[in-house]
Amino acid sequence: MRSAIVISAGGPVRRGLPAFPDDALVIAADGGALEAERLGMRIDRLVGDLDSAPADVVARLDADGVPIERYPPDKDASDLELALEAAVREGAERILVLGGDGGRLDHLLGGAFLLGSARWAGVEIDAVLGAALIHVVRGERAMRGEVGELVSLFAVGGPASGVTSTGLRWRLDDDTLLPGSTLGLSNLFVETDASIGIRDGVVLAIRPGNGSL
Repeated sequence: MRSAIVISAGGPVRRGLPAFPDDALVIAADGGALEAERLGMRIDRLVGDLDSAPADVVARLDADGVPIERYPPDKDASDLELALEAAVREGAERILVLGGDGGRLDHLLGGAFLLGSARWAGVEIDAVLGAALIHVVRGERAMRGEVGELVSLFAVGGPASGVTSTGLRWRLDDDTLLPGSTLGLSNLFVETDASIGIRDGVVLAIRPGNGSL
C-alpha cells in the first residue's frame, strides 16, 4: 500500500503523529512547507499557488530539484485539495494529512469536509489538525486510544446508515447518523481498542486531544 503525507498550513501540529512508513511520499500544500520543516520532514513535492510559502523556501526547494506544481491564485480548488489530488495521482492508497487548527474557521471546516469527499473513496485517510486526530471512516475502521478519551462521530456528505461501534461508552448498533446531528458528539473510549463500522456513507471520527505535543 503506497502512503503519502500531505502537510497543509494553518499553524502547528500539537499531538504525536500516527505511525507511518519512512518512504511515504511527502507533499507540502503551499505554506505547509514551513510546518514540514518544523517537523523535520523532507519535502518530495510542493503544490499550490505559493502565496504563503516564503520565497526563500520555494527557491531552496527548487534548487534542490524538488518538483513544484504552481497554480494561479484564481483557482477552483484549495491548496490542500490540489495536494490530495497529487497524492492520489501518484498512487497513494493511504494518506495522512497534517496541519494546524488555527487561522480561518472556513478553511478549517472546508478542509475537514474535503477529507470525506467521494473522490477519495478508495483511499484510507487520517488527519492531525492541531491537537485533533481525525479518521475518515468508510466501511470499517479500528481505533486505538486511551480509556476516557473523547471521540465524536459526524456524518458528512449525506446520512451514514448501519453505523455500529465497539469499545465506546455509548454504543451505536445499526444506527443512522445524519449530517447536522449531534447524536455522535462526545463519546468516550471505554476500551483501548474501538471500532466503527458503516454500511453506507462516510463518518468523520474526531478525537479532539488535549493540545499537548
